[in-house]
Amino acid sequence: QVQLVESGGGLVQPGGSLRLSCAASGFTFSTYAMRWYRQAPGKERDRVASITSVGGIKNYADSVKGRFTISRDNANNTVLLQMNSLKPEDTAVYYCNARSYSSDQGRYLELWGQGTLVTVSS
Repeated sequence: QVQLVESGGGLVQPGGSLRLSCAASGFTFSTYAMRWYRQAPGKERDRVASITSVGGIKNYADSVKGRFTISRDNANNTVLLQMNSLKPEDTAVYYCNARSYSSDQGRYLELWGQGTLVTVSS
């Protein structure tokens, strides 16, 4: 079964840390770029961090640079998002995303997880 399953969300105080995990199955994980997105209530879904399939090149939104770290474990088909120094404005549902270009189909293949809620509040 092709799926992405996020875990690790919850309630944390400002300044605290959380680590989100995304477990992938049913596809060749190592060939997909992996991203984390987030969507706060009433706002659009925004990309937070990404890591390429080859070379593990990482990119971050300006709002999380220096606080969040994305990593991947191709042996275990997992992508992580370590979130430190959390702020109330980080409160959102966080989604895992996998994306790869299919030359056979001539389009990008994209997968989404169901999301995990992160609430930063005192």
